[in-house]
Amino acid sequence: MDIVHYRCAGLDVSKRDVKVCVRVQQPTQARAQTKVTTWGSTTNQILALREHLVQEQVTLVVMEATSDYWLC
Repeated sequence: MDIVHYRCAGLDVSKRDVKVCVRVQQPTQARAQTKVTTWGSTTNQILALREHLVQEQVTLVVMEATSDYWLC
């Protein structure tokens, strides 16, 4: 299977925090590099998470939540 997104992130959202997994696939490596971090739910932490994703040059983000947090 071909890799379509070389820099992507998965977010698991809860009331208390957000778990983030950033995966980066380098063309010269067989395995993707994975970095998992946890971010708080305050405005400052969410803005810091945004900067983290920009710095990592993430091009695709997917989100999973067990409630209706996405209805904002």
